[in-house]
Amino acid sequence: MWKQLCFLLIYPQCGAIGFSYSAFIYALCSCDLLYLCSYILLTVFYLNLIKTRLQSSKLAFRTVYYPQVQLGTISGEGMVRPTSVSPGLFSVLKSILEKEGPRSLFRGLGPNLVGVAPSRAVYFACYSKAKERFNGIFVPNSNIVHICSAGSAAFITNSLMNPIWMVKTRMQLERKVRGSKPMNALQCARYVYQMEGIRGFYRGLTASYAGISETIICFAIYESLKKHLKEVQLPSSSSNGTERSSTNFFGLMFAAAVSKGCASCIAYPHEVIRTRLREEGTKYKAFIQTARLVAREEGYLAFYRGLFAQLIRQIPNTAIVLSTYELIVYLLEDRAK
Repeated sequence: MWKQLCFLLIYPQCGAIGFSYSAFIYALCSCDLLYLCSYILLTVFYLNLIKTRLQSSKLAFRTVYYPQVQLGTISGEGMVRPTSVSPGLFSVLKSILEKEGPRSLFRGLGPNLVGVAPSRAVYFACYSKAKERFNGIFVPNSNIVHICSAGSAAFITNSLMNPIWMVKTRMQLERKVRGSKPMNALQCARYVYQMEGIRGFYRGLTASYAGISETIICFAIYESLKKHLKEVQLPSSSSNGTERSSTNFFGLMFAAAVSKGCASCIAYPHEVIRTRLREEGTKYKAFIQTARLVAREEGYLAFYRGLFAQLIRQIPNTAIVLSTYELIVYLLEDRAK
């Protein structure tokens, strides 16, 4: 019922500012994902916090002593070589639970819940609008159309939503001992404004722009797989509609999971750089400077700290959200016809 009311009240105004029917439908159905996204965030959000802590420069390394044979000695005695090793996902989880308490696992959840629905709505509406424009310039539904559309939508979404994600990251990086009261979202935002001004809310934005490559890769692979799935399923038109719909749904879930997994592995270093840029009072000032510092001081493997937590969190999330989004678009457009 609420969808019909929104259509009658809002769609005429959307047409007046240049948004087409399909763009409006995409924005509307992405709001349907709010409940789904909220559920996913509540169940796996602690992985987001662990990932952020692993990416941070303040991560406490543990020292491991490896025996090493000292060559060239008569006795052949060995020596012990100390080496710093990054803690794993479960080590960080255990440390947070012991030192900060279970509630700390959900720091930054408020900004995430506030930002997830608008960011999805803005992204999919911009993606649809850009896709219509680029279809008129390039070969319709070609890879270049998907790449340009995804890049344009991600640029606009990152520019608008960066202050919310900045506050979320600061809250997650804050370490408070068990029993002490951490800052809430409003207090954190006020503190950032007092210490750094408006510019403070846009720290890490350059890294987010670099992260557009992840979105481009993800949607390019996803659209290609989706097109391939349609071509494969066309000959099976003799099967009934229910079987075909369920096959399409799980096929889209698989396509979304594969595309997000590939994109995350390729473009993950920008996330580490973005977290470092958002830290308070650190030596990291710019994107290139941060990349060089991390590579020189910690090695190239440091760019992939927290990747496992990212994959566990993002692959199921993206698979469910994108396939559900496609299903809602299909149902809304089918009803509109």
